[in-house]
Amino acid sequence: MRQNKPAHEIKLGKIRVAIWANETENREVWFNAVVTRLYKTNDKWKETTSLGHTDLPMAMKAIDMAHSWICRKHVQLQRAGQDATKRVLAKARRPS
Repeated sequence: MRQNKPAHEIKLGKIRVAIWANETENREVWFNAVVTRLYKTNDKWKETTSLGHTDLPMAMKAIDMAHSWICRKHVQLQRAGQDATKRVLAKARRPS
């Protein structure tokens, strides 16, 4: 079974923002972002959406970076036209 991957990820310390690309039947694209914090319990890494007050500055920076990335992708999609949507999104999903 193939697991979907985010279009892009931003990692700052223990904070991660996963940006997911979604496409309508009309080939219009929008993005959603999910913010998580990594933590370790019994030598196993886990993640949570709960952030402590000390996590907030790093989360704010990561969210700002995610916003900039999404804005750049929207511009690329507009310039490329609707027919190139899949190509632009495929390029976005490649590891950086």
